[in-house]
Amino acid sequence: MNLYILKSYCDVAESWQIGIQDPATPYAEGMFFFHTFLVSIFCIIGILVCWILYYILKHFRTNQKLEIFTHSSTLEIVWTFFPAIILLIIAIPSFSLLYSLDEIIDPEISLKIIGHQWYWSYEISDFSLINTDIEFDSYMLSVDDLTLGSFRLLEVDNRVILPIKTHIRLLITAADVLHCWAIPSFGIKVDACPGRLNQASLFIKREGTFYGQCSEICGINHGFMPIVIKAVAPDIYSKWGIEKIISQLED
Repeated sequence: MNLYILKSYCDVAESWQIGIQDPATPYAEGMFFFHTFLVSIFCIIGILVCWILYYILKHFRTNQKLEIFTHSSTLEIVWTFFPAIILLIIAIPSFSLLYSLDEIIDPEISLKIIGHQWYWSYEISDFSLINTDIEFDSYMLSVDDLTLGSFRLLEVDNRVILPIKTHIRLLITAADVLHCWAIPSFGIKVDACPGRLNQASLFIKREGTFYGQCSEICGINHGFMPIVIKAVAPDIYSKWGIEKIISQLED
């Protein structure tokens, strides 16, 4: 099932990849469409500039025509007005996307993330049984422990299980130095700062296994702090939570 999801969607980096990973949240979808929108505008501007350069080199070889455009007020207005319009066209969807990223919706689940040198700790307090929270550490698996189909330097011993189509609040901090919790498919990249609690919202739209890494240079093992989120249906998440609490009580 895992390999099937990864083949259907680009949820992990591939060799020689030049595009972005497939979005799994509304925020990532907004970033994807905004990126496509910007690239389209850049292509149009590039073609226009190349055409203008070609036209100038072809038709303005003598000084007779150049005299027409010397101190041209019309030309000054045109090349000031049109760039301003282009910036406004870019700004409107940009402000809309920024507003949606800052919007905090009343969450159903809170996931606390703590960065350490060099692993992640997770706490889920909303899903409690007999006043017991779900707490676990997530370390990168060594090459010897990998199974067929796993990704080197990206797989962990304890994956975070989260439900789809559920508003989730992320509370992110660090215990020692600066870290950064980032998952490209979610469009999320939040700094984990010691003594400070950063917050982000998450709404996963589809099931799958999503990979990320620490994106802040945090020491010698900075490149060995992967993040793995497995998005499942709410009923499977509830079953996982109960099993996790029971195993903690038994330990």
